[in-house]
Amino acid sequence: MKLNIIQRIGMIIFLAASLISCEDFVEVETPNDKLIRTQVFEDDATAKSAMVGIYNQLRSAAFSNGSRSSVTLLSGLSADNIRNINTTNFTRMEFEQNELLPNNPNNLDIWSSAYNMIYMTNSLLEGLVDADKISDELRTHMEGEARFIRAFTYFYLVNLYGDVPLVLTTDYSENELVSRNTETEVYEQVLYDLNESTNLLSTDYYNGERTIVNKYAATALLARVYLYLEDYEKAEELSSTVILANSTYEILDNLDDVFLANSKEAIWQISPIGSGGQVSHTNEGNLFIIDPIFSFLASIQLQDEFVKSFNDQDRRFTDWIGYHPGKDAFFAYKYKIRNSNEFPIKEYSMVLRLAEQYLIRAEARAKQGMISEAIEDIDIIRGRAGLDLLADINPTITHEQLLNEILEERRKELFAEWGHRWLDLKRTGKAGEVLGENNPLWENTDVLYPIPSEERMKNPNLSQNNGY
Repeated sequence: MKLNIIQRIGMIIFLAASLISCEDFVEVETPNDKLIRTQVFEDDATAKSAMVGIYNQLRSAAFSNGSRSSVTLLSGLSADNIRNINTTNFTRMEFEQNELLPNNPNNLDIWSSAYNMIYMTNSLLEGLVDADKISDELRTHMEGEARFIRAFTYFYLVNLYGDVPLVLTTDYSENELVSRNTETEVYEQVLYDLNESTNLLSTDYYNGERTIVNKYAATALLARVYLYLEDYEKAEELSSTVILANSTYEILDNLDDVFLANSKEAIWQISPIGSGGQVSHTNEGNLFIIDPIFSFLASIQLQDEFVKSFNDQDRRFTDWIGYHPGKDAFFAYKYKIRNSNEFPIKEYSMVLRLAEQYLIRAEARAKQGMISEAIEDIDIIRGRAGLDLLADINPTITHEQLLNEILEERRKELFAEWGHRWLDLKRTGKAGEVLGENNPLWENTDVLYPIPSEERMKNPNLSQNNGY
């Protein structure tokens, strides 16, 4: 794995450089472990800045930055909602054509940046053990935040790659030749970290910004994990907990307000400020919006068949989809700002939001045979979109029809967000049926990405996924 000595130095220096209030005490000559273990936890202020450094890294890390190397784009290309405009970009075309090669550099970016993030959270958690100079309240909250981010990262690794190494320490000698753990083992750790997070975190956003993880964020992700693991009773219970926090969260009537900074639909967001530059736009807005003048810069558009699947009255079509006549191309328009250096920041990158919790609960209830309750949840989403309610137009919908309707609503509600469509097709066993129809090269083993060849060259104990 890429957890070698040079990387350890680089990651610790990056974390130190990211500490907004700690820059004065950073010295490259300081021994690696000492930099984290002593100076970062000298007091509450520097410890908080260490956590800010991790949040900032999420804005920069390839898998989570919402740009051309992110899960949002690359896993989006693997599904059937978006496609490349430039078909000569062979690296990205491999994702779109489901013909991913083990030496694909973007695939390596996802893997290595995710493990870099895990390394940072492991380092923070190890440092907290002996951090006796910071308050107990802060230590508790930081542990909850770090465990959440580690679980969040492993959630994507296990869903994209299947069996992956479970790295829970910064010890290079232990990590150098680590082998892959089973999906079950990885999910057990994800569940453990998230359950710990819900116990450690408060319901408040302690800095007033929804860029900070709280108890509800951990609960929301835990609800998703239980849905994926087909524990529908737990998924229903936990999504209900978030939905019932209606003094903090609500489904917004105006779709243009959903992706604004600190919108009441947001459970967790990532701020553009984490890039360290002067830009104030999201990477998603910059990626997906086709500029009316500089359209030659566009690289991504929505699939025509996906756009045609919308009812003309669907407000998600009118409000969240743009059209460029010169390119004759539709594009995701959830974020309205393509380029900006104006402050205060108007839009944050959305990671978790309330609409998904209604969709989780609808599916969990449908799976338990709670048809009328599931219809109520899906109608919250349909009603906000301006569509006729299922309770009115199809109250006798069958169980199978309802599950298909929920999957379709997930597609239309969550498009261009964190690869939801790819993961949904994979977990429901529909990937081959949907994607194989128009792809003669499709193989069922394509549902998992390959372990990067560069990682396997460094670590012979890393086995490869079938089909590669």
